[in-house]
Amino acid sequence: MKGTSLMEVAPLALAVSLGVHAGQARAQEPVMPASPPPPVPAQPYEITADARLDALQRQLNEQTHRLQAMRDAMQAQEQQIFTLQNALNEEILANARARGAPAPVIVPALNQAPTFRDSPPPAQTYIVTGPAPQATPVAPAPDGAHAGTQVAQSGSPPPAGQQTQQADTQAPQRVGQAPESESRPPEVAQIFDQPGVLTPKGKMVVEPSLQYGYSANDRVALVGYTIIPAILIGLIDVRQVKTTTAVATLTGRYGLSRRMELEAKLPYVYIHSDTVSREIFTGSAQDRVFNARGSGMGDVEVTGRYQLNRGAADKPFYIAWLRYKSRTGRDLFEVVTDCVTRCVANTTGTGLPLDLPTGSGFNALQPGVTWLFPSDPVVFFGSLSYLHNFKRSNVSRRVLGGQTEFLGDIKAGDILGFNLGMGLALNEKAAISIGYDQSIVDKTEQDGKEVAGAVRTTLGTLLLGGTYRFSDRMSLNVALGVGVTRDTPDLTFTARLPINF
Repeated sequence: MKGTSLMEVAPLALAVSLGVHAGQARAQEPVMPASPPPPVPAQPYEITADARLDALQRQLNEQTHRLQAMRDAMQAQEQQIFTLQNALNEEILANARARGAPAPVIVPALNQAPTFRDSPPPAQTYIVTGPAPQATPVAPAPDGAHAGTQVAQSGSPPPAGQQTQQADTQAPQRVGQAPESESRPPEVAQIFDQPGVLTPKGKMVVEPSLQYGYSANDRVALVGYTIIPAILIGLIDVRQVKTTTAVATLTGRYGLSRRMELEAKLPYVYIHSDTVSREIFTGSAQDRVFNARGSGMGDVEVTGRYQLNRGAADKPFYIAWLRYKSRTGRDLFEVVTDCVTRCVANTTGTGLPLDLPTGSGFNALQPGVTWLFPSDPVVFFGSLSYLHNFKRSNVSRRVLGGQTEFLGDIKAGDILGFNLGMGLALNEKAAISIGYDQSIVDKTEQDGKEVAGAVRTTLGTLLLGGTYRFSDRMSLNVALGVGVTRDTPDLTFTARLPINF
């Protein structure tokens, strides 16, 4: 140490001083917290059950979409097949006419449209299998879940093209026959007032119609007494009444849903009556003719119909309906009767109305049910109904001279009605129907008691009708009715022209 100079000791002391200051500075710096270790990736065996269920649900939804697309494609092909069948029928008939040969027999169905089934095929058992080919790419499952596992149907279905080919080969059809419909009753020629086919949802049908009726009734009245069986003292009144009616009706129907429709009728009535009478023992050798007529608005009607079930071939359709009939037309109590006081006290006048009524004079409510039973190639149909006339209070009728006759409370008789018929399709555009309609009219009541001379009346009509379809929007329907009872009109003829919108 003795030999060490000051120049050698100075750098050493400087280095020691710098080291001491650096240590103090590091001691004064804040201590930073240590960073957490990196996360450990989850292992495949740690995947939750929810993730696997989500993956299976996505794959099941994709399979359902594929099945729905295949169903839509099959329906489109069925529609195309039906169109081609119609074109083939027209070509066959045209070729036969061109050759002069007899037209071939084409047996059509009563249905005019192909069948579209609304319910899917019955479900089958499902099992968990291995991977299956996918039509669309599937996103990988979260957290590395196994995406190859899926829900598949036992016995994998064939491709869509193969399914369509099988459907075509397994459903052979006769020329001109369309598939049976399960949701709508078959079209038939309408001969009754209540139609059996409902208007499709969102569609409207406007139906102008014209009805002509004629009836002739004979009446013989003997008012007197006999002294001996060969001698009659009194009055013999012989009358013949000829009545002609014409009713023009505008009907509108609208489909509220697939099974429900609403109908409204607006009639205009013209009626003419000729009464030919000869009163024996009055000294007159000529017939007396009394004429009367009436025209104007009739009774407005509103009807609602609902299809109760989903019928099919060899299964009946049931349609319930409720009809309300107003008394907007001019009734019998409003017209003037030809009598001075005959209706009240004495025997002057004819007692007949000078103007004929255009309405019944009573509000009525009529529930009923209509049924159709398709049995190729015939359709059977019918209905059952009950019409209730509401009572009117404090009724008076007008007589000649401005007088009135008080009648009290009047209750018209209720009507029980039923009908039966059958329809047959001749070809794709024409069809015929035949049926029988009967109504039983109860007695009229006045002040709670039966009117003197009132009787129960039975009305029976035999009907024959036909329809011809000009296009998908328009058709013509005619019906001819012949009375089979004495109280029924002798002849009725009805023409309807429904137009679809």
